[in-house]
Amino acid sequence: MQAIPHLNFKGNCREAFKEYAEILGGRIVFSMTYGETPMGGQVSQDQRDRIAHARLDFGGRAILGADPPAEHYHQPAGFSLMVEADDPAEAERVFNALAKGGTITMPFGETFWARRFGGCVDRFGIPWMVNCGKPLDSLKSRGT
Repeated sequence: MQAIPHLNFKGNCREAFKEYAEILGGRIVFSMTYGETPMGGQVSQDQRDRIAHARLDFGGRAILGADPPAEHYHQPAGFSLMVEADDPAEAERVFNALAKGGTITMPFGETFWARRFGGCVDRFGIPWMVNCGKPLDSLKSRGT
């Protein structure tokens, strides 16, 4: 069993997933519009070309997404997607690409737990954290 994040977008899921595939080195393995679903004939004209379901695979992980009807869309809150990179330069590249056109919530830099870490909300409204951790044996145990 695994947990796979499912992201809702405000009509720009296709654009977001294309950008994420490029940034994360992944590929979109499935994408279907509302017009292509079995209920396509009953979908409003403005919803027909929006994404009903998409899947992006990258690095052994996946992200799912869709463009829900406007009345069902809610701004993402209470979570962030975490990208873990092994190389500080790669982490910085990913962070800068995700932050471009968005809002930086924590500037990218060294922390007590990471060689590099930063947080942002991308231009699609999705919150991200990018981490390039320090070796676990270099971190002191904090209990538990």
